Amino acid sequence: MSKEKASGIGFFERYLTIWVIICMVVGVLIGKFIPSIPNFLERFQYANVSIPIAILIWLMIYPMMMKVDFQSIKNVGKNPKGLFVTWITNWLIKPFTMFGIATLFFYVIFKGLIPTDLAKDYLAGAVLLGAAPCTAMVFVWSHLTKGDPAYTVVQVATNDLIILVAFIPIVKFLLGVSNVSVPWDTLILSVVLFVVIPLVGGILTRIFIIKNKGQEYFEKKFISKFNNVTIIGLLVTLIIIFSFQGDVIIENPLHIILIAIPLIIQTFLIFFIAYITSKVLKLPHNVAAPAGMIGASNFFELSVAVAIALFGTSSPVALATIVGVLVEVPVMLILVKIANNTTHWFSK
Repeated sequence: MSKEKASGIGFFERYLTIWVIICMVVGVLIGKFIPSIPNFLERFQYANVSIPIAILIWLMIYPMMMKVDFQSIKNVGKNPKGLFVTWITNWLIKPFTMFGIATLFFYVIFKGLIPTDLAKDYLAGAVLLGAAPCTAMVFVWSHLTKGDPAYTVVQVATNDLIILVAFIPIVKFLLGVSNVSVPWDTLILSVVLFVVIPLVGGILTRIFIIKNKGQEYFEKKFISKFNNVTIIGLLVTLIIIFSFQGDVIIENPLHIILIAIPLIIQTFLIFFIAYITSKVLKLPHNVAAPAGMIGASNFFELSVAVAIALFGTSSPVALATIVGVLVEVPVMLILVKIANNTTHWFSK
């Protein structure tokens, strides 16, 4: 237990890729041999949103949102360069490089391996990932790279605010370019359900607990109670999703690897764009590392939620976003190691 605390990442988080693989296998087996379960769960939907999955995703996102201290926004003006790097990388570069890289691989390089209709769906999933930079696991990556915690909070907080206004038009534009029709009302509903509601709930909970129990109790005792809730919610969600994805995975096992390749390339590209830009701007390492991490990783809970809401739990679009979860932790841990081995690039 002490080793987990010292490393900054818990047992579940460290082996998240293994759990995802297990969930994929369990989900596929359920879909193949006990189809009555996904058929039953599919009946509980509202406006194309799965109610069971919505509840599970709230469990994932709510604890994350409680960690965001929006009062830190008042300190933005003290050192704005790192924020500009984060904002520009996340919203003016990342969605479009993801679209370009995914298009290149799915439509050109993998043309003979992926049918056009599936390529279109996988591209849509990649776009949803590219338009949702990370808001939660960044706290872990920042800790592992000895990032400035207060500055990381500001980066995450402002990123959450930008998501509310930028995610919808960016996704709408890029999916429109890829000939995918997206209803505005469904997209807005997804953002409200999976960002606004848990965000407001997290802020109100944080304010209430700190007011009644104090800051120290909130940070050292209350938050720790939710340590495994997010991961458990994620894993159960994946089992349900993969139970709907059984046929797609069984028919196209190679596609998991094919989807992962452009996602991994994109992750490394975005990290180095933000990281090297921070070096050029002579930012300290404890600001540069989180700036690279927040763009490189994805808010996959939101991506999965929107994919399900827009295209359904059995859609290959949802599968593409799940592959993003599959590759996230191992790739980000590699980037953490790179960041820790290049601290000498930055001034003290």
